Amino acid sequence: MKNVSNKLKKFPALCLSLLFCSTTMWAQQQRTVKGTILDDNGEPIIGASIIVKGNNQIGTISDIDGNFTLKVPEDNSLLVISFIGMQSQELRIPKNGVMKVVLSDNTELLDEVVIVGYGQQKKASVVGAITQTNAKALERTGGVSDLGSALTGNLPGVITMSSTGMPGEEDPQIVIRGISTWNNSSPLILVDGVERPMSGIDVNSVESISVLKDASATAVYGVKGANGVILITTKRGQEGKATIDASVSMAMKMPSKLPNKLDSYDSFDLRNRAVEHELGLTPDSWQYMMSQSEMDKYRHPANLAEAERYPNVDWADWMFKDVAYSENANVSMSGGTSFVKYYASIDYQHEGDLFKEYDNGRGYQTTYGYDRVNMRSNLDFQLTKTTLLKTNLFGSYGVKQGPRTDYEYNIWGSVYTTPPNAMMPQYSDGTWGYSPDNDNNSVAQLALAPQNTRTTTRLTTDFILEQKLDFILKGLSARASISWDNVFLESNRGANTTDKADYKYINPDTGEESHQNTEGTHNFDFFPTNNWKAEGGTVDNNATERHLYYQAQLDWARQFGDHNVTAMGLFSRQERTRGSIVPHYREDWAFRVTYNYADKYFFEYNGAYNGSDKFSSDHRFAFFNSGAIGWMISEEKFMKPLKFIDLLKLRASYGEIGNDEIGNEWDANYRWLYMTQWETGGNILTGLYNAASPYTFYREKTVGNPDIHWEVVRKFNFGIDYSFFGGLLAGNVEIFRDRRTDVLLQGANRATPSFFGGITQAPWANLGTIDNKGYELELRINKTLRNGLHLWGNFNMTHAISEVVDGDDALYKPYYQKKEGKPVNQTYTYVDHGYTQTIDDLYGSTAFEALDDQKLPGMYQIIDYNGDGVINNEDNIPYGFSSNPQNTYSGSVGFDYKGWSFFMQFYGVTNVTRQVVFSTFDQKRLIAYDEGSIWSKDNPHPDVPTPRFGSSVNSYFHGSRYFYDGSFIRLKNIELAYTFTDGWIRHLGLSSLKLYVNGNNLWVHTKMPDDRESNFAGTGWASQGAYPTVKRVNFGLKFTL
Repeated sequence: MKNVSNKLKKFPALCLSLLFCSTTMWAQQQRTVKGTILDDNGEPIIGASIIVKGNNQIGTISDIDGNFTLKVPEDNSLLVISFIGMQSQELRIPKNGVMKVVLSDNTELLDEVVIVGYGQQKKASVVGAITQTNAKALERTGGVSDLGSALTGNLPGVITMSSTGMPGEEDPQIVIRGISTWNNSSPLILVDGVERPMSGIDVNSVESISVLKDASATAVYGVKGANGVILITTKRGQEGKATIDASVSMAMKMPSKLPNKLDSYDSFDLRNRAVEHELGLTPDSWQYMMSQSEMDKYRHPANLAEAERYPNVDWADWMFKDVAYSENANVSMSGGTSFVKYYASIDYQHEGDLFKEYDNGRGYQTTYGYDRVNMRSNLDFQLTKTTLLKTNLFGSYGVKQGPRTDYEYNIWGSVYTTPPNAMMPQYSDGTWGYSPDNDNNSVAQLALAPQNTRTTTRLTTDFILEQKLDFILKGLSARASISWDNVFLESNRGANTTDKADYKYINPDTGEESHQNTEGTHNFDFFPTNNWKAEGGTVDNNATERHLYYQAQLDWARQFGDHNVTAMGLFSRQERTRGSIVPHYREDWAFRVTYNYADKYFFEYNGAYNGSDKFSSDHRFAFFNSGAIGWMISEEKFMKPLKFIDLLKLRASYGEIGNDEIGNEWDANYRWLYMTQWETGGNILTGLYNAASPYTFYREKTVGNPDIHWEVVRKFNFGIDYSFFGGLLAGNVEIFRDRRTDVLLQGANRATPSFFGGITQAPWANLGTIDNKGYELELRINKTLRNGLHLWGNFNMTHAISEVVDGDDALYKPYYQKKEGKPVNQTYTYVDHGYTQTIDDLYGSTAFEALDDQKLPGMYQIIDYNGDGVINNEDNIPYGFSSNPQNTYSGSVGFDYKGWSFFMQFYGVTNVTRQVVFSTFDQKRLIAYDEGSIWSKDNPHPDVPTPRFGSSVNSYFHGSRYFYDGSFIRLKNIELAYTFTDGWIRHLGLSSLKLYVNGNNLWVHTKMPDDRESNFAGTGWASQGAYPTVKRVNFGLKFTL
């Protein structure tokens, strides 16, 4: 009866299989094959697929008893038997035509290995929150040269934000699972186990990247793991004949999206409307009204002279090329013998400049650009059967070109803020344009700037010795490593000059020319000279870095029947310094114990005893620990009848991690926080008239806090890993919550009176508490059809929201302006609620504390949030979201078929607010931006108010105008490729040849005025812009010998 019941349970699976399978049998000479399909327990498998290899049209499925009958041609003697969640088999038909086939569970998912802290584990036994990607996923990222951009969207929980497309500086900001501190939120990045920057690593040399997110996964890295850990593992050789891989690619780069500025004609037209609108307030503005005939001269000049007198400059067109180019070439060789395994590679990357080049008459040109050569050699020497020596040698030589200037934002500033009528960038006689209003001429700024070629040389060396110690204790092994890193920076190489150029301006009212430089040397008339000298550059000693890292590790692993036990103990020490800075020291003692019973029940406990020189001797060392458990439900007997479940695991972790990362590690202001520091400088003011004393102060510069100590992050994580239908559907669900207590708060941000200490700030203190919580969802789809078409998809989402629990706010500060209860980096502004349509609305609106007499119909109505009858600073309230996205999404789909492959990836974020102040008619300049529809009597519900030109306004008038919904969705990557593996390829001596075209950032939909995802590049002020972000179309080939 029990067997009948089991069969009835399997009957739906049979029906489901019949929906997907069809059987057509034909033959000229046929034979009949009969058989039974069973599982490891001897139970019949219903709906197993049986097809003739090489002919998908001939096949059938097993019935409710696991039996099948199939007629096949005599010349076909190989059958492929498969079932979802089990290992397929290819079997020859026996002479008697009767078969009995036993299919085993597919353990591929259980055997997959994941890189974890100081080791690796089977994915099935991992109980921490870890996600991993591989080289194949990274290499199809549309020609990007930086590894950080290649990570975008590939790993759930990893949030990247780009801000610039400058050659050599495209690395995005990376955070893991959002932000839980207002201090440094960057994750720890390790390359082959050593803390190193991601920026110097070429994508082609990376084997895998693992991201550790919860306390269980990151605890062994101690204090630097509080913000998550990114483990980058480079490629290594395998035993076998030498394999040579080579690839070349060329990418076309175009500016992605720039602010849409109005041209001169439309700007004058808008100015006329603004002046007319505010004549009642500023009658003098009438002088700025322009006639239609004069406006027409800007759009339709009659000749060259008129075009130069009435400029209508498209600064983006003058400054940027239609296309710039980047190239990459990579060659690697790997292989090995039983004694030595090797991997060696060389990678060249060139990034061209978007800016156009103009002849400055001096015989040199200043442009941006980046060239980098990376060389890597990873060797494994099997000295004895139990002794392995590994060496990793890496060198990177990067040359970054650019202008020598203290105000680099002027180089690109014109495309953002220079009016189209200000001047011609360069006149027909070769002179450069200037404006009496000091508007920026970016074309001249770049063309005339001295050169600044900066060379960064990075050398890293690792020696690792691994020794098995089974003669002492079975399963015991030891590992010791030492690493030296050196970084050298040379700058200011190239042409340098202090000579002035000839600038002129043509007054559109009179046509009169004026020159900026009117007097030359010895009181003669100005004449431009072209003197310059080539400078060899100087090594910047303050940027020279020296790192020493060494560690010793003991590992023990044994299996006793169904009991699998491992233990790890580790000592590590770092010494890092730059220039003449006193070295930074960090010391960690860490351990990990894991227990696995029958691949069903898992337990892990981690601990670390960490030391940091940022704290006094009383608080320098601290112990932090974490634990995790896991349950592989799919291995339970009661789950075995559910054949569609390949893997189902529950896991949970909880622990605490210390943190001392609060800012730039090379900035002394973030280091000796427990020490009071003194300095000389300044004079006391004395007497009735505050006369300066002749005596110099010897004063406290900073007040130390001897009680300052570690921030502590308590992390909770609950996860579900799943795989169904033989890997057709797989993924995970993560729920996390972090609480960071004793958050370090800078003295300037503490609730202290303004007169505290004069110029001396209050000391740092552990006063903050921040919660960060959310979830991650990941779904992977894999399906191979009978015709060999492989379909796949990867979809993930991360939701992370922070909340300040305690921010040391002033006691009597309005609650809505306190940090408490708000996300980290919450945006604040005056919030509008519609428009004043009439004079009656104007008089009925809430009074402004300042400039109330400058109100006009068509302006924002501002919310009087505290209801006191006046708009002032206390009505500046939380608006929208923080500047960090709460939600990130990524979706990738693709297929592989007979050498063809295709994929595309969409990436997007929501719930993010960004401030970008592009102010129309700022300082009475003719700069106007396309912000949508504008208020008028005929358009009472516009996008923005009527702009002001001559009247005075303040932040009350702007409301939330410059706060944008920073959400976007973009086509992040797309690729079409074909791989040749047979035929003429073999005659050329190649084992494979891949031709591909891919694109990066080709399309974006956003309400933002440009394509920056964050404002950290340039000066950090969005209104001053940045080197434009780019989109790419990349062509390449890759072959293997």
